[in-house]
Amino acid sequence: MSSLEEVATVTRGRAYLNSLAGRRVTVVGLAKSGVAAARLLRTAGADVTGADLKPIAALGREAAGLADLGVRLIGGSGDAASAFVGADLVVVSPGVPLDGAQLAPARARRVPIIGELELGWRAMEAETTAITGTNGKTTTTALIGAVLAQQPRPVLVAGNIGTPLCAHALSFPADGLVVCEVSSFQLESAETFQPRVAVVLNITPDHLDRHGTFAAYVDAKARIFANQGPTDCAVLNADDEATRALGARAQAPVVWFSRQRDLAHGVFVRGGWIVARLNGHVEEICPLSEIFLRGQHNVENVLAATACALWTGVSPAAIRAAIARFRGVAHRIEWVRELKGVQYYNDSKGTNVASTLRALESFSERIVLIAGGKGKGQAWGPLAAAARGRVAQALLIGEDAQTIGAALAAATIPVTHCRSLQEAVDRARAVAAPGDVVLLSPACASFDMFDNFEHRGDVFKKLVERLD
Repeated sequence: MSSLEEVATVTRGRAYLNSLAGRRVTVVGLAKSGVAAARLLRTAGADVTGADLKPIAALGREAAGLADLGVRLIGGSGDAASAFVGADLVVVSPGVPLDGAQLAPARARRVPIIGELELGWRAMEAETTAITGTNGKTTTTALIGAVLAQQPRPVLVAGNIGTPLCAHALSFPADGLVVCEVSSFQLESAETFQPRVAVVLNITPDHLDRHGTFAAYVDAKARIFANQGPTDCAVLNADDEATRALGARAQAPVVWFSRQRDLAHGVFVRGGWIVARLNGHVEEICPLSEIFLRGQHNVENVLAATACALWTGVSPAAIRAAIARFRGVAHRIEWVRELKGVQYYNDSKGTNVASTLRALESFSERIVLIAGGKGKGQAWGPLAAAARGRVAQALLIGEDAQTIGAALAAATIPVTHCRSLQEAVDRARAVAAPGDVVLLSPACASFDMFDNFEHRGDVFKKLVERLD
């Protein structure tokens, strides 16, 4: 272990940042999180090299602007090895696989490799609530942020939700509360990350093209509470088999939540209410009728948020008020408009089969489903089974449209292949009848056709708004 890493295991905040002064640090991946990490490192006085497989000219203004801060930029694969010469530390963006060829020179030199999440957490001193899971992370993170805003301490909502921790590490006060969405990619490169509250919502197969096996994916998720101790808290879903099994691996006391059963200790549903039994007696928190969000999965998200808030000390009355006001986040079963009796919903964040299953289960209406994209090696049988009886027509786009279509057709679901999202929206407008729901929930990643799921969802919303 280098002296830099020894300092990192015992210090956070300004002391850790001071330890970076004069050190050579390479940042790999210069999208949003990489840019934030490089800026933070330069402010701390580190000698920073930024590297990306894309040419610098293709990375955009923010990445190119790092040169003005004194960051040495290396773009493309031709000179990649030189980025690691003399490096004391490597900071990777979530999209960079730790076992990939890009990091081979750093691994060969045994240079410490951490992620932007780890760097941002080390640079801050505030208590952190971290949320992970295959589905529901962003909605639950935003909801917890809204609930914790009811108490007087400053609250920062950041992480995988779209705001890198490193972007706020210098300005956010030590007495504040950080609510951080964390992905399996971010957790892979976490070393000392220790949230006070660690939430695992659910775990179903996803990102197997990156992790290789479901077991490896579960192990990555479990890193969220690897460094916790007896004064911390783990919030886990008692209804999800893979998540329930993680209870044996938690280092901190567990607060369970359940939509399906009463719990001896935890937060659950009883008689149409969210209730909690944490101190030996049952306390009513919020009626289900006050939850605006559609779908049973969002009841689970509310249960998790309630458990976090109660453990943090927010009153039941304040929790109830925040839940009743919460209207969700973009691209998660987001209502777009009604046109001639047809409701249009944007669930572009449905980037895997399990997420799309939850979206389908949220509606009792007949569904015209727009799906497809980059499938990430998933099995499509569960999607076909869930679509039977719910989906009147599937309009498929993208790289894996053929394989998805074969599975749906085998379940006797009408399938139409569309060359673009615009063609799919136009077709949906033609086939949907009053009372139907047109749902974009792709069950796939977006990168074959769009920059990201936000781009895909924004395009969908614009196309829908133009319909007449």
